[in-house]
Amino acid sequence: MMESVGVYGFCGCKAKNKMKCDSRWEIAASETAPTSAYSSPARSLGDTGITPLSPSHIVNDTDSNVSEQQAFLVVVAIDFGTTSSGYAYSFTKEPECIHVMRRWEGGDPGVSNQKTPTTILLTPERKFHSFGYAARDFYHDLDPNEAKQWLYLEKFKMKLHTTGDLTMDTDLTAANGKKVKALEIFAYALQYFKEQALKELSDQAGSEFENSDVRWVITVPAIWKQPAKQFMRQAAYQAGLVSPENSEQLIIALEPEAASIYCRKLRLHQMIELSSKAAVNGYSGSDTVGAGFTQAKEHIRRNRQSRTFLVENVIGEIWSELEEGDKYVVVDSGGGTVDLTVHQIRLPEGHLKELYKATGGPYGSLGVDYEFEKLLYKIFGEDFIEQFKIKRPAAWVDLMIAFESRKRAAAPDRTNPLNITLPFSFIDYYKKFRGHSVEHALRKSNVDFVKWSSQGMLRMSPDAMNALFKPTIDSIIEHLRDLFQKPEVSTVKFLFLVGGFAEAPLLQQAVQAAFGDQCRIIIPQDVGLTILKGAVLFGLDPAVIKVRRSPLTYGVGVLNRYVEGKHPPEKLLVKDGTRWCTDVFDKFISADQSVALGELVKRSYTPAKPSQLVIVINIYSSEHDDVSFITDPGVKKCGTLRLDLTGTSGTAVPARREIQTLMQFGDTEIKATAIDIATSKSVKVGIDFLNY
Repeated sequence: MMESVGVYGFCGCKAKNKMKCDSRWEIAASETAPTSAYSSPARSLGDTGITPLSPSHIVNDTDSNVSEQQAFLVVVAIDFGTTSSGYAYSFTKEPECIHVMRRWEGGDPGVSNQKTPTTILLTPERKFHSFGYAARDFYHDLDPNEAKQWLYLEKFKMKLHTTGDLTMDTDLTAANGKKVKALEIFAYALQYFKEQALKELSDQAGSEFENSDVRWVITVPAIWKQPAKQFMRQAAYQAGLVSPENSEQLIIALEPEAASIYCRKLRLHQMIELSSKAAVNGYSGSDTVGAGFTQAKEHIRRNRQSRTFLVENVIGEIWSELEEGDKYVVVDSGGGTVDLTVHQIRLPEGHLKELYKATGGPYGSLGVDYEFEKLLYKIFGEDFIEQFKIKRPAAWVDLMIAFESRKRAAAPDRTNPLNITLPFSFIDYYKKFRGHSVEHALRKSNVDFVKWSSQGMLRMSPDAMNALFKPTIDSIIEHLRDLFQKPEVSTVKFLFLVGGFAEAPLLQQAVQAAFGDQCRIIIPQDVGLTILKGAVLFGLDPAVIKVRRSPLTYGVGVLNRYVEGKHPPEKLLVKDGTRWCTDVFDKFISADQSVALGELVKRSYTPAKPSQLVIVINIYSSEHDDVSFITDPGVKKCGTLRLDLTGTSGTAVPARREIQTLMQFGDTEIKATAIDIATSKSVKVGIDFLNY
């Protein structure tokens, strides 16, 4: 396997607009020239030749590279959430009908179960046992000593966002403290959804439904970086959803984009407006926040038996008020993250253009759970809580389930206390651990607004519960305020609040109070299913988002002609009498740059030797757009571009081979294709952000 340290060439053109210049880079890396990631690539080249070729550009070609869609019979979208997950589907011949999966067994009182908890249970032998409510209920019923042997995992999706150096070998920690490979867990979960969906489709069709007839869509947060998206795709390959050879069968959908696509279709009776500028459904902003929402949820519950949703095959009624160029913000507030995207409508087709790169952070409803944990630390001691989690893992899960149902009952105008049942094993284990009672701990802790109930419950005042929400909601509002300061986001007409956390009246009130005078705040009725339904629509028409913004600056390291006074002396390399500047950052695309769907970045590369079979080019990224060298602060090696030249050459290998590479940055994932110019044969290309 050949190891390369970058791309070398030069750009000597005089074009004023660097995007319009044309340059090609020769790969000057041998199969025997590995180097440290920190050394200057060109200095470890040995005697390999560096020959300047001609010059580079970005081709704006929005049609030529949009591949023809394979004819799928059905689109199945999997909304893989931090706290809950589900799937929905639509037959391509009936795109206006979206079917949400069958009802799940189990569930909690007062909690919608059109999705199932993102929980997974493995046997002590580490084999898949169950997912969702089935996993939770089985784990709950295990004998405490037996439960310690089983591997129970929940809320594990956040690991992909919080792990800076994500790899195929990244571990997750089960409730009993044991480690398990993250890729296995994600693959098991996706395999479960695949089997459920295919079974339901087969039951409907009356005969076995072929996986090859399904276009799969998996949702991920828009703020996820490329490694996390690639990880999800690898898990899908391992789960058998699709094969790497037929990768187009799977689309990665960005969650706020999916919500945005669905919100375009909304009719007036399918939304609740919080803001006071107008009334929708007879509810105005002056009504109690959440009142209209509660009534809407009751209406949904009464009609829950119907799992088929009809969507407009044209733009929904809300867009009748929108004009060409109007802007809106989608705030996707889920369990783990809050994702913000800003879109502009393009009429008459209703295509969407992203105006500002996706932003957000770990401000999901899990933050409220962490605050509750911190409260328990304060009352009972961190040492006890951490020990209890490991010694009584199933009881800890029960406690958090009890908290979840009370969390959902929190509201700005609530006056009566919220009772959280403590499992008997918590009370018993605490007495053994500390030598005194739970009631004694509460009295000694001086924690206000939390009392002990003789029925074995923590009794929290509404103020105490609201205080648990405050840090997370404050972070969301602060992030939104920062976003609204951007020039691209001024004059926003609507703010759509979506995702499971959007059901929280406390969040609704905070968003309304902060932004109700700037734009109209809309919540789709079945807010927890908005992303799922939008992901189906995206699978039916992946080209609906015409323009996106690049989250990062991407490029490679090249050689340029050395210019005295412009280039640093330490970057000077003299080769065959020619003076070169090393480590120059050849920019493919800049952070926050608009890039159209199908727009191509074109580069040509030449192997160092005609017989070379593999070219590996390091890709670098930065959050900044003013990057000059790959050694600049904030520039990181983030992946590799691998060109496999086996089987592309004819009988006579030309002395100089030119491999033309076309990269797309306007899709939800970075993609590349390549061709051997001499033979016109396609070259196998891999972009790898996980295993570089």
